[in-house]
Amino acid sequence: MYDTSLADVGAGHGNHSHGTGAHVTALGRPVAPADAERVQRRTVAVLGGGVALAGLGVTVGITAGGLLARDVAGTDSAAGLGQTAGVLGAAVLAVPLARISDAAGRRAGLATGYAISVAGAVLTVLAAAASSLLLLLVGLFLFGAATACGLQARYAAADLATPEHRGRALSLVVWATTIGSVAGPNLAAPGAELGEALGLPRLGGVFVVSAVVFAVVAAWLVALLRPDPLLLARQLSGGGGGVRPRRATGAAVRAVWGTPDGRLGLTAVVVAHAVMVGVMVMTPVHMGHAGGEEGAVLRLIGVVISVHVAGMYLFSPLVGMLADRIGAAAVVALGGVLLLAAAAVAGTAGPTDTGQLTLGLLLLGLGWSCGLIAGSALVTASVGPDLRPTAQGGTDLLMGLGAALAGVVGGPLLAWGGFGLVSGVSAALVVPLAGVWLSTRLSGRGGS
Repeated sequence: MYDTSLADVGAGHGNHSHGTGAHVTALGRPVAPADAERVQRRTVAVLGGGVALAGLGVTVGITAGGLLARDVAGTDSAAGLGQTAGVLGAAVLAVPLARISDAAGRRAGLATGYAISVAGAVLTVLAAAASSLLLLLVGLFLFGAATACGLQARYAAADLATPEHRGRALSLVVWATTIGSVAGPNLAAPGAELGEALGLPRLGGVFVVSAVVFAVVAAWLVALLRPDPLLLARQLSGGGGGVRPRRATGAAVRAVWGTPDGRLGLTAVVVAHAVMVGVMVMTPVHMGHAGGEEGAVLRLIGVVISVHVAGMYLFSPLVGMLADRIGAAAVVALGGVLLLAAAAVAGTAGPTDTGQLTLGLLLLGLGWSCGLIAGSALVTASVGPDLRPTAQGGTDLLMGLGAALAGVVGGPLLAWGGFGLVSGVSAALVVPLAGVWLSTRLSGRGGS
């Protein structure tokens, strides 16, 4: 099984180990299990550090993106356009970034994605200075590449993971996002002050911070993500790689869908993300109907969303360990139950029922975490290393498009039937997930 070498993977990096114990020599040498394990530990640490730092740039940008779009356009409705542009960027750019990873390795794909996000942040700054809504939307679209990279990093963490530890590897990188997600919004005010000092619109300065952060992360990955986990995984498995033909993404997604576990994983990821976004993005609007002093309402909204984010990321290592122990399919089922409970609790809460909304959004985050981590593990296991990047990129594309659609229809649903209707429609998305889960059980596949 370990009859391949690191020679190809480490080409151009000299005859040393990069701190992993997997030495690269001119002739190469067999890769022992202990060597692969050391590379895997290093890979997870490098990816976790990169995602944690990148999270600062992503969340500080998300905090200001909608407000900047509103200021540039002069209308509240434009704030939604700014958020939608970022979500669509993350979805659409996932595919070409996955193709780069497929052809040249995870290091190339992730570094390219963060470089694109630097360009997006710079364009956003220029758009703020020029008060151009079109340029702003293009910039925020490219900015979404950072979100796509954060999602694809979880797959990179699983490239070398053994099947019994795949869920844990995925979850550790997801957990690292917590650091940036919590700290990032607090940089919005200093970023605005930086923009003022640079002679830019205040909110434009926030994206200067993001550009610098993404540039550092790109350099971090280029320097430290060695050996490349995907290329090494292919060496160990005897698989291939290279540039895929056109329509390769569709073919890879069909390969995932063609297996019971892959079908369950793909459905879980898409449904969990759509339900989460559908309920989450309308919660601040719903709470805003309570009236009262704006600052006080915003503080309450901040508490609810912070608890929600904690539910999404903080417990992800426990979710990953649970998926490894009892099986990913069982954790998907748990996620579905949590999403239904979240919709019921939040959907029956009034705008002033802060405690109930907080509990509902916590359950929503936990349900998302279960669906994303366990579903991603199933998708990864359903295809070999040669198809994984393309299949994973297609999965993230579908996930992002589902989230974008949920965000777009949330406003009309809230206007027609209130927050209860938003939550009810979101909960209905769990029905097809339940159907797929039952079919996998009947076929005798447990997702383990």
